[in-house]
Amino acid sequence: MSEQVIQWHGAGLTRVPYAVYTDAAMARVEQERVFRGATWNYLCLDVDLPEGGSYRTTAVGETPVIVVKDDDGEIYAFENRCAHRGALLALEKSGTVKDFQCVYHAWSYNRQGDLVGVAFEKGVKGQGGMPASFCKEEHGPRKLRVAVFCGLVFGSFSEDVPPIEEYLGEEICARIERVLHKPVQVIGRFTQALPNNWKLYVENVRDSYHASLLHLFFTTFELNRLSQKGGVIVDESGGHHVSFSMIDPAAADASYKEQGLRSDHDRYRLKDPTVLAGFTEYDDGITLQILSVFPGFVLQQIQNCLAVRQVLPTGQDRTELNWTYLGYADDTPEQRGMRLKQLNLVGPAGFISMEDGAVGGFVQRGIAGAQELEAIVEMGGDGTESSEGRATETSVRGFWKAYRAHMGIDGGTA
Repeated sequence: MSEQVIQWHGAGLTRVPYAVYTDAAMARVEQERVFRGATWNYLCLDVDLPEGGSYRTTAVGETPVIVVKDDDGEIYAFENRCAHRGALLALEKSGTVKDFQCVYHAWSYNRQGDLVGVAFEKGVKGQGGMPASFCKEEHGPRKLRVAVFCGLVFGSFSEDVPPIEEYLGEEICARIERVLHKPVQVIGRFTQALPNNWKLYVENVRDSYHASLLHLFFTTFELNRLSQKGGVIVDESGGHHVSFSMIDPAAADASYKEQGLRSDHDRYRLKDPTVLAGFTEYDDGITLQILSVFPGFVLQQIQNCLAVRQVLPTGQDRTELNWTYLGYADDTPEQRGMRLKQLNLVGPAGFISMEDGAVGGFVQRGIAGAQELEAIVEMGGDGTESSEGRATETSVRGFWKAYRAHMGIDGGTA
């Protein structure tokens, strides 16, 4: 699979070869087996496609994709690629169209991705044109299966992927429904460029151990401490996870200060503390929930800040992170104002997540020249089971369990 075989030491999940973040051959296989394999990849939101002809461009791994709603109300997805010479069909992020026409040679496609028109197919004045044997029905961009769950639109190139509810599992479905239980509206978008391999960001999302250590804001203002009530859920495949916690002032013990951690300081204050005020909207008391779906989807609830994130590889050491911020359609003006204010917590320059945009790059730079070595993933044991504590890397090990299964990697080599 690779010019230089990557060694995985045994069947366990507590060691991750650094080469998986740097090996170009492995990245090529990822595109085939993970992104174009038997997985459901997040494409967009149902509300992004409000009427017939509404479309949005996105990607599955490195493959550009168009998602469009037709007049029948169904959503279709296909490669953003002209079957003629490979040019992009749609050049804008979103819009409304009657059909799609390639700007290069004007081949046209309907909203279901079928080739329906070839410019000068019969030639000009009896000269040129396509051969009589050319059949438009035999040509066109590759189409994806589409599934919609709780307003989230997923796509897959595979005929082998199970139905979306089965793929997610009962517990993950319930946790998605907890947040997306009623109609939403998009209230903001960002695209963030990360200087690291996509898997480093996915690991970061699933790493409940780092959150209150790296993020000074979390600990200082007691939004997230490992001593608070919470837990980690990992599905049976390992590929999907949920980390959750509840703000509890009584949990502010001395454990952080005793270890001299940079994330525990009492000298920082907010000039406008109303960003932390928030309002109660869930009966379970959970104030932070981070959920991920393999390979690259994230749903977040941090206080009243709701968002979906899409993780896309753009190179061996480059990742595109698309943030879409949400509010509920029935928000009051006061609730919407609070959500907009709390957008400052997360995103490229968020008070909380700013460090996540940098730390993956620190790892990518740090492992240069160390491809034959490996990371240690032993916090909380060696398994991938759910946990009542969050000082664990169980969901990180879960990611590697799912990754290795999709990549066809056994306990020895890749």
